Amino acid sequence: MDFSAHLSDKRIAVPTPENVVDAAGNCYFGTFDKEFKNMDFLKVNRPSALPNFLNKSRLTLWEATEINFGKVVLLTAVCDMSLFGTTLTVLYDTRIKKVVAWQEMLIPASKAVISKNLINGAESYSKAKKVNVRYVNNFQRGEAIVSGYATGKEQGSIDYRVKLTRVSKPSIVNIPFGANRPLYSQKDLFSVEGYLEYNGERFVADSSTTAIIDDHRGYYPRKSHYDWVTTLGKKEIDGREQYFGFNLTRNQSIDQDAYNENLIWFEGDSTLLTPVVFRHETDKLWHVQDEYGMVDVLFDIGDEFLMKVTTGIINIDYHITFGSLSGFVCDPKGNKYVLDGMNGIGEDKSLLF
Repeated sequence: MDFSAHLSDKRIAVPTPENVVDAAGNCYFGTFDKEFKNMDFLKVNRPSALPNFLNKSRLTLWEATEINFGKVVLLTAVCDMSLFGTTLTVLYDTRIKKVVAWQEMLIPASKAVISKNLINGAESYSKAKKVNVRYVNNFQRGEAIVSGYATGKEQGSIDYRVKLTRVSKPSIVNIPFGANRPLYSQKDLFSVEGYLEYNGERFVADSSTTAIIDDHRGYYPRKSHYDWVTTLGKKEIDGREQYFGFNLTRNQSIDQDAYNENLIWFEGDSTLLTPVVFRHETDKLWHVQDEYGMVDVLFDIGDEFLMKVTTGIINIDYHITFGSLSGFVCDPKGNKYVLDGMNGIGEDKSLLF
């Protein structure tokens, strides 16, 4: 089956403007072919009901990495949520289906430093005591270095240092959550060189080790929710092992067909996917589908990290999930890619913030 007719022309990447906003503070929305040189999100004109001088209080920024070492999967991130920041490192052991996590809240939020862009060595990092991460971003040549360490009485210690090299086309989108309310995301698939060491066990990257960097900036509504699932690794395509991954998200885009970030990464290429819906069949089983038969994915969750804050004014219900996938995704020509046994990472996040 040919799915091309179900993919909006607005999902085709266009040349990236110099800045994510124009001189009047209006956002450029759509899908773009390379990194933004300038991302002046604080200059967005009325992204929320608040006056512009309060933009900083509503802007969320983060940079995160997922790395699939096979036996273990790492997620590490630094986030600025305007009122506070956080740095987080989560390790999932696929052999025993268990998560161990380190998290440190950063107050003030300025202890979470998010790079001004993703090019020319711009850095994101945490000014933390026990959970640290640093990104050195050179996406203009398809590279980044990610390093960090964390310690805890119950969890023990972890440290890692990797060099990442892009192996596919990037996913760069700026999605409207309102008339001029942006949610920007860039996600890239990378090969990996380097190591991770956890409590004396060392994992060295090999030709199958795969990573994703997720750079994320925008203005979430006060009440917001999204679901996300991804995979990253290698699979046999056309008779040889190749880098492969996908990204599936359902968020508060005002036009799911024209503005989403669903795609398949191939080695040296990528193809688009249609909008999807997440059904949480149980706490441990998610079903992700589109309406045309292009996506049919089951996510069997082994374990999760849960961040839960309930104050009435600020509520966070944030599940970072790890497990295995089954089912398939199709490219626009109808070629089917079976996912059975691939590692999956997901998020189910609800906010009142």
